[in-house]
Amino acid sequence: MFPGCFNPHSVEQRRQRPRWPRSWQDLGPYHPAPMPQITSVQLKVGLEIHVELATRSKMFAAAPSAAHPDHYDAQPNSLIDPVVLALPGALPVVNRAAVEMAMMVGLALGCSIAPVTRWDRKSYFYPDLPKNYQISQYRLPLCFDGAVDIPGIGEGGRPDPSLPTRRIGIIRAHLEEDAGKLLHEAPGGRAIDHSVVDYNRAGTPLLEIVTQPDFTTAEEVVAFAQQLRSTCRFLGVTEGIMQRGHMRFEPNINCVLTLDDGRRVVTPIVEVKNLNSFKSLRGAIEFEFREQPRRWLEDGREHAPGAKSTRGWDDVKGVTFPQREKEEAHDYRYFPDPDLLPLSIPDAWRDRVAAALPELPAARQRRYVESFALSAKEAAALVEERDVCLFFESAYEHAKRLGVTDTRAARQAANFVLQNGMKRANERGVLVSELGISAEQVAGIIALREEGKVSSTAADELFGLLCDPAHAGADPAKIAQDRGMIIVRDEGAIEAWMDEAIAANAGAAADVRAGKLQAVGRIVGAVMKLSGGAADAAAVRKRILEKLGQG
Repeated sequence: MFPGCFNPHSVEQRRQRPRWPRSWQDLGPYHPAPMPQITSVQLKVGLEIHVELATRSKMFAAAPSAAHPDHYDAQPNSLIDPVVLALPGALPVVNRAAVEMAMMVGLALGCSIAPVTRWDRKSYFYPDLPKNYQISQYRLPLCFDGAVDIPGIGEGGRPDPSLPTRRIGIIRAHLEEDAGKLLHEAPGGRAIDHSVVDYNRAGTPLLEIVTQPDFTTAEEVVAFAQQLRSTCRFLGVTEGIMQRGHMRFEPNINCVLTLDDGRRVVTPIVEVKNLNSFKSLRGAIEFEFREQPRRWLEDGREHAPGAKSTRGWDDVKGVTFPQREKEEAHDYRYFPDPDLLPLSIPDAWRDRVAAALPELPAARQRRYVESFALSAKEAAALVEERDVCLFFESAYEHAKRLGVTDTRAARQAANFVLQNGMKRANERGVLVSELGISAEQVAGIIALREEGKVSSTAADELFGLLCDPAHAGADPAKIAQDRGMIIVRDEGAIEAWMDEAIAANAGAAADVRAGKLQAVGRIVGAVMKLSGGAADAAAVRKRILEKLGQG
């Protein structure tokens, strides 16, 4: 026998050998270790955003781009050419406009612009990817190392520019081409028993923005997404129509669990794919925030290389569902595209693009709150659409030229845009800036109101009249004069109308004298009728209350 080996013929070794229990009962009662309890959960979210750029042609081809408004209604597979279809001998050419649009967004996000950027092939097979690879950027992205501030979250989960900001890091923003899409029903909604590949979207310029995992609430993610959409639309790089897939959000979500034994556990990252509404984005994050701690209690899986998975979102059920394990970078077999040279970005080109950047919506929103004393909600509504925002600012500037004080000009311009204008714009399905009334005319109405020449009711009526193309370029003061909207300042006439109205409404007058101030409305109405609407209702009300001993 070899030294140290067990010899079954040795009595002494058999005595010393440990004896296994004859049954589980010999082990005594079983006391499993108690499962640790979760004492707190911290959410961590990073965001990937795909923005379709509204260039006229595609990223590497001369074919029309599906993201441009001129081509929204194109028939399936009509926006294609040999480059899009990857036919033999077809070579890609970089779209300069797409590069400049991407640079604008990168600069708006505080990114550095690479002096040299390179194109890579990202290899994977999918029916709507004609090449079986996607031209993208991997090692040398166009934009990198940025940061953007978002407003603090106030009551009701809404951004509030008056609160301290939160800084969100931007890892990169790189250019690539979009894939096509599969249609599971025929145009017009007719049912089919197969799928149809539509290559119209294939090759559309796509800017992918990747943030650091700096978000700690779903509200912060939505606030950033809304701010980014507003910024991109303001820059004119995308129409940002979510239903058309112009912006698609993919949150990467996991949780840090603190246990009652002092340990901290990080759950595996879940990437929820292709969310095209803020409601879905919020819903998916909130669902994963609830579910990931429960999953960990069931399977004990923790964050580790290869543990990342992707899930879809069911908007009807309000749940995520598994799709596949997430590929790592090496699975895509990235390598430099041999058909495209590296692209140099000289300082002069970068500086020219930077000089063209306007004041961004977030900065305007803060300025409106701080300088004009507008509410956060009003400021957010004004910057939501670029053309409406510029219309507001033009009306404000024209009103100042007419002698209206700075703050009053801004306050009144905001009121006319958000109240008188939005009411009519919603009825007609257009923007306020498309109603037909000019910013100069709005300023003219503001001046009439500030001078006390028209009532609020007359001002609204005047606004509506000036939306009519028949009054294009007309002077608001002349229209108001011709229509009898100018408030009468004849003190004698006003006094006579008030006396007549009080005499005709003796019961209401007695109620007012007795302290029932709401009864004054009947008397004011009678005065306005006698004056043909030419009296100032607010001034009349005040003077009647004084006459009846309630001033």
